[in-house]
Amino acid sequence: MSADPRPAELQRTTLRVLVASNVLGGVAVASGFAVAGLLAENISGSTSLAGLVATSTTLGAALLAVPLARVARSRGRRVSLTIGYLIATVGALLSVVAAQVDSLLLLLFAGCLFGSGSASNLQSRYAATDSADPAHVARSLSLVVWATTIGVVVGPNLTGVGGSVGTSLGVMALAGPYVFSVIAFGLSLATVWFGLRRLQQVTPRAKVERQPLAPTFRRVVSIPNARLGLFSIAVAHAVMVGVMSMTSVHLRHHGASLTIVGFVISGHVAGMYALSPVMGWLADRLGRIPTIGIGLAILAIAMTVAALAPDDAHGLTAAALALLGLGWSACLVAGSTLLSRSVPEDIRTSAQGLSDLTMGVFASIAGIAAGPVLAHLGFHWLAVLCGMLLIPVALLAAATSRPLPAATKV
Repeated sequence: MSADPRPAELQRTTLRVLVASNVLGGVAVASGFAVAGLLAENISGSTSLAGLVATSTTLGAALLAVPLARVARSRGRRVSLTIGYLIATVGALLSVVAAQVDSLLLLLFAGCLFGSGSASNLQSRYAATDSADPAHVARSLSLVVWATTIGVVVGPNLTGVGGSVGTSLGVMALAGPYVFSVIAFGLSLATVWFGLRRLQQVTPRAKVERQPLAPTFRRVVSIPNARLGLFSIAVAHAVMVGVMSMTSVHLRHHGASLTIVGFVISGHVAGMYALSPVMGWLADRLGRIPTIGIGLAILAIAMTVAALAPDDAHGLTAAALALLGLGWSACLVAGSTLLSRSVPEDIRTSAQGLSDLTMGVFASIAGIAAGPVLAHLGFHWLAVLCGMLLIPVALLAAATSRPLPAATKV
């Protein structure tokens, strides 16, 4: 007697919807993120404050991760993702308004709401694992991460076009890319609402108890593999945001055009997402912890190149940013899978929300510090200081690593 095909069919449908929504969400996030630092610097007149919008976006993603995870736990992924993209759409609209009224405070608030799009994109990777074959969990997760490649590569390259569109609509040129964000977030919203309808119908809605953050955190850090997964994701994300948020400002200060800025950021985000299926394959075959080690090594190389590259060597900066994205991808895919598969099922969704909160808080701190470091010490020292954050995680990975049979590699 043949097995019931419905779970496999449902997983394929879910993956297709999540892939589509992440492509659109990637366009939305990257379009705004590419000009966030420049817009903040233009409004505030201060390089030290240039990283605040990226920081507010990251902080917004962090703060919204937990309530969105709670909605996913009680109402399902469909409702949670829809709400997340709706909030992000409002944030993109308010970013355009903030540029028009020249208000940094409104831009920061809009950035927090805009971060909901990142939170939703990140939550999608966990949605891909809910019904996945246990042997291919990392592969399913990485496929959704990979889907963002198209959006995040296209998004920054729309910077110049976005400026022209903004001017034609009567808004500031730097705010033009946010118009694309509004449209793309709206399409992401529609995609998950209509596309995941079947998932909502066939997935039983179990009665769940609220999982407070503190007990969840204590349970997660008490499990060595989960602890490593949590902190490897958080630190990799902090390093990525700290350097990436200031790269456009650094490049502009040293003669790069908006086109070059868009190219460098596109290369970076391509590194973040394009090879994520490879990272998923490595995590499933080689093991989660070794793949985290690979990611940390790549991040260390990226920080070394960024620290040593001359200010006007835009090609070397682009190479460092591409490697930065690649290392982040390895740590995110392997760390997320390690965390999800290491915690008990009763706290799994809460632990996933906790992870996104932690990575957002770490990245927000890095983003806040990045502006003053760039202004007073320069881009090279920013890379050095971010690179130093990798050392504790490398030591934790070495302490956690242990040989396991091939069939049970973590």
